[in-house]
Amino acid sequence: MQKFWNDPVTWGHAGLYLLGAIAVLAVVIVFVTYAIYFERKVIGWMQYRRGPNRTGPLGLLQTVADVAKLLMKEDTIPAKADKALFILAPVLAFVPSFLVLAIIPYGLNLQFADLNVGFLYYVALSGITTIAIVLGGWSSNNKYALLGGMRSAAQMISYEVPLVMSVVGIAMMTESLNLREIVIYQEGWFWHWNFLPQIVGFAVFVVAAISELNRTPFDLPEAESELVAGYHVEYSGFRFAFFMLTEYIYVYAIACLATILFLGGWNAPAPQLDFIPGLVWFALKFACIVFFLFWIRATLPRLRIDQLMGLAWKVLLPLAILNIFLTAVGIEWWGKGGG
Repeated sequence: MQKFWNDPVTWGHAGLYLLGAIAVLAVVIVFVTYAIYFERKVIGWMQYRRGPNRTGPLGLLQTVADVAKLLMKEDTIPAKADKALFILAPVLAFVPSFLVLAIIPYGLNLQFADLNVGFLYYVALSGITTIAIVLGGWSSNNKYALLGGMRSAAQMISYEVPLVMSVVGIAMMTESLNLREIVIYQEGWFWHWNFLPQIVGFAVFVVAAISELNRTPFDLPEAESELVAGYHVEYSGFRFAFFMLTEYIYVYAIACLATILFLGGWNAPAPQLDFIPGLVWFALKFACIVFFLFWIRATLPRLRIDQLMGLAWKVLLPLAILNIFLTAVGIEWWGKGGG
């Protein structure tokens, strides 16, 4: 496998890369389609409602029907909008969300790009989506859309700081930002996984990640009671679908990252269970994270904007710094004890 990646690029290689990218896109689109269905059913179950149950067997085609409706709806552009930026914003939001998937390792040799700074690659590209959201709100020439875009910029930039700092402890322990090496570091029993020694960092990561996704209880940029629908209020049809697709692709990416950084990736919880394929363990952990995100949405009310920003700077950031300090002390103590 390593030899293949080091070979000179040929048309055959380019074709394989293209087929792989198409396969990943297909998997992600299927995930998004049925993650929406699963979310609606889970929230319905938690709130004593049925959820989708009419379109197709058990309502399985409801999301397909919704997507078809979006694709067939009229594509409208406000008369006084900045048309070039208005058209560019959904594309600029979607492309980085798909590109971040290149560095996700699903198995020891199941990964598109094995970067030494894989986590920084994710942070750098996901930041472009923030710019796209601001552009979408500003170019719409709508004050509610602009407020939603500005809220999103403030929220996502603020929560990126504790999100990145929550992973510093893992980088200190593993001496790497390579996602594949971080998973290899967690081999063995489940108490070797990073979520136990990095429990504070894990808590900060989860809260900051939910805010980065603009999901309940941190969905202030889309607060319909205040902003009608937020930054995408003027979008319709397939351009609106691009924004929704972007959100759920980031749900996919964040669930993968949480699995890799804190839950051992493809590693089994015990060496005796190694006969089960690593991809199965990865999928199970990934599904638990996605279910947790849906559970939170069904449970918690939306925060106020002052509570939102205060949580980032007054709670999560100090906790992330404390986690770095405790990790440094632990590494120094363990090193001395081992010596």
